[in-house]
Amino acid sequence: MTRPGHKRVQPATLRSRWSILLVLLVLLAILSLLAGRFPIDWRLLLPGRALPDGLPADGQAAMARTVLFNLRLPRTFVALYGGFGLALVGSVLQTIFKNPLASPDIMGVSSGASVGAAAAILFLGSGVLPVTLGAFTGGLLAVALAVFLAQSGSQRQLATFVVSGLAVNALAQALLMLLKRVADPHNTLAAIEFWIMGGLGTITLGKAAGLMLATLPALILLILLSRQISLLALSDSEAMALGVNLHLVRPLLLGLSTLVVAGTVAVTGLISFIGLIAPHIARLVYRRNDRTVWLFGGLVGAVLLLTADILARSVATSEIPVSILTSLIGVPVLISLVHRGGRLP
Repeated sequence: MTRPGHKRVQPATLRSRWSILLVLLVLLAILSLLAGRFPIDWRLLLPGRALPDGLPADGQAAMARTVLFNLRLPRTFVALYGGFGLALVGSVLQTIFKNPLASPDIMGVSSGASVGAAAAILFLGSGVLPVTLGAFTGGLLAVALAVFLAQSGSQRQLATFVVSGLAVNALAQALLMLLKRVADPHNTLAAIEFWIMGGLGTITLGKAAGLMLATLPALILLILLSRQISLLALSDSEAMALGVNLHLVRPLLLGLSTLVVAGTVAVTGLISFIGLIAPHIARLVYRRNDRTVWLFGGLVGAVLLLTADILARSVATSEIPVSILTSLIGVPVLISLVHRGGRLP
């Protein structure tokens, strides 16, 4: 739907913006494969090549291939895929909650994942598998608790879901502080803080494959359920009159959204603001809110996360946590939303 008073953007203009966004994604993906402290000479990736000085390049070629295929390629994929998923979920949550400031945090997903990861680090060690499973389980349990609290109330209204999410988020933050309080300040606490700050520096082929297997079905279902999501943007009475079972559809959408977010942050750590600002950028471009806009917003999220990741490993001698950079991008947008009254475009 287009808001009254907003002129509809011409299709030719929108096609050109899609083209620009896709070209930008390709260029950023190439730059992401090149960016890092280990420089990759593309000539080394070709068989039988030697360095310009004539020295054999077999060892360096093997190293270049290892860095490219085992580190850079999975990292680039996770930045693109994770950014798309977080942004799409942000669009879904902002639509069904009718709240332009809704994000994965509203249902306690990120906080729950933080508690799960911190508990895994504290009791099972900082290995990849326990931390990933801990974060994933924590995110799912947090939303399950929020949905249970909302459904068990006497008034199952939209605001009840929001309040339940905020309550679970507060509980998760308290548990996280407790875990950090008892953690070893010289070892375990640092690992917990490192995970919470988020980053893609530990991405591997296995993590990238696991992320896709765990979240792709939920992501596809969210796209296929776009009609139901759009109807939830109406009032509850209107949505029910059009055949939407609110008690079934809303928890289902929340569960699918949680699966995408929990799976992503379990691999990347916490990533701030992508799910908040990318949908707004897409709606400002389209001046409406539907599935096409959500997909466009997903690509914007991929651009934002990939850009932040490239900067994170390029602007300083040591890698900067990605959430710091995404927050620096997101805060001005959040201030702009507050200034304009927080209305959905």
